[in-house]
Amino acid sequence: MKYIFAGDRQISVDILTYIMSRGYKPMALFVSNNSKQSHADELIKISGLELNNVFKGKEVNSNEVVSLVKNLDIDYIIGIHFPYIISEELLIAPKVGFLNLHPAYLPYNKGWHTPSWAIIDETPYGATLHFMAKKLDAGDIIYQEEIKVSSQDTANLLYKKVLKKEFEVFVKSFDDLVSLKPIRVRQTIEGTSHVKKDLEGIQEIDLEKKYKGKELLNLLRGLTTNNIKESAFFVENGKKNFIQINIISE
Repeated sequence: MKYIFAGDRQISVDILTYIMSRGYKPMALFVSNNSKQSHADELIKISGLELNNVFKGKEVNSNEVVSLVKNLDIDYIIGIHFPYIISEELLIAPKVGFLNLHPAYLPYNKGWHTPSWAIIDETPYGATLHFMAKKLDAGDIIYQEEIKVSSQDTANLLYKKVLKKEFEVFVKSFDDLVSLKPIRVRQTIEGTSHVKKDLEGIQEIDLEKKYKGKELLNLLRGLTTNNIKESAFFVENGKKNFIQINIISE
């Protein structure tokens, strides 16, 4: 199996470490640039690649990189939380395909803030390894597993659960990837999708509005992430008052 690895965040470090422990070293590496990166240096170190085989940020869509991918005759580009839009030319450059590990149970929760919307919309949740396509998160599914969303889960807790599930899903798929003939299951229903700004539109709590208990609870749970600025808030005396919740059962 010949591949290029594209990743960011700790989950990408864990998965690249696993792939290399199985005896497969990447032929090149795509990492985030300095303004976005969280684990680029660690990925470079783990890969053991020279810097001329490491490409950062949006330069991965350049003609130079697309030509490199074609010349290397690779089977896959393996994308793990790589936060960039990929050009159509790069998507089709690998022989088998460009893979993506997505923290959602596709076709539900394509796009951003997947644990938040799983709670708020009450949609199925889990982790999915799939082929990337021109349309966001709409490519054929290789393997996925569902997570039961508890009434005590906040988006922050659910995200921690899905990171573990993502790793499990990738490991269970690995032998199929090595065979170069992974299962491909077409997504046949539209599911749900959200862009990054969708969360901003639901954060403000209207103090004059009557909410149903479950609706308000799900909203507060879904907006309790690891970022206070993504939380629900109400405005009083011209100031935003952010709300995060912690649910404890006896």
